[in-house]
Amino acid sequence: MFDIGDTLLNFGRIQTMRVFRQSARLTYDYLVKMGQPAGNFPWYCLRNLIAVRLWNLWSDFTGRDFDALSLLKKSGEKRGFKLVEEQWREVGWLWYEPLSRIAKVEENIKETLALLSGMGLKLGILSNTFISAGSLDRHLAQLGILDFFPCRVYSYQFAFRKPDIRIFESATDRIGEAAENILFVGDRLDNDIWPALKAGMRAVLKSAYTNTGKNVPTDIRKIDRIAELPGIIEKINRDDGRQRTEDGGQKTEHRRRRTEDRIQKVEDRRDFLTLIDTVFFSHRAHRGHREI
Repeated sequence: MFDIGDTLLNFGRIQTMRVFRQSARLTYDYLVKMGQPAGNFPWYCLRNLIAVRLWNLWSDFTGRDFDALSLLKKSGEKRGFKLVEEQWREVGWLWYEPLSRIAKVEENIKETLALLSGMGLKLGILSNTFISAGSLDRHLAQLGILDFFPCRVYSYQFAFRKPDIRIFESATDRIGEAAENILFVGDRLDNDIWPALKAGMRAVLKSAYTNTGKNVPTDIRKIDRIAELPGIIEKINRDDGRQRTEDGGQKTEHRRRRTEDRIQKVEDRRDFLTLIDTVFFSHRAHRGHREI
């Protein structure tokens, strides 16, 4: 199971205001084209900037992500925007589109994901985001990798987000596997690795600027590229097989000792009964001899 930002998709350090202004321009031009009362661009841009910052403050306070598309729709309708659902989805996409252009994926990512799928593994996504599922799925589809991830868990759809362990448990339920059989790949120790391990998953840290200079414990698996995962997973499976063999040997030895203990108890009981019989018959024989 993958995180998105700087794990599956590499965004790097983002010039937030530059991207925001590009997004505002795209959505503004679209609204004007659709004949909506968007007002002048500077005011449109400022109003949305204030709104985004307030929504982010709300997220930080509540520990949950907001649904950006729903909020855009509500605020737009209050200002008199009249769009059908498909047009609102396009507005949501245009807010995200400049960011999608920044994102990079590894060379041969499709081949790597195909190899993982070919190993019989279920692939999924668990990501903190306020971007609509429609926009994220559209981006993944453009990259040709959406179909690899039938299970996609986006935090804005829940009342909690990473590092809350509940979203990892929800992802476990969604993908239909026991937590110990899931390997979570993320770029942050605080949001990804520690809570995944706490939820009972395995975890791999993907190198990114978000963990550069961090003190990563030596027992945490770390990769530089997604392409390293097949080898990591094969090693995990070998280690698990070896552990099961050792555990099986220990269980076999335990069962053998228990069996030996039972046999010994039976023999001890038999010896004891034999002794009782010997004493009993000896006593009777002695009494019979005296009577004669």
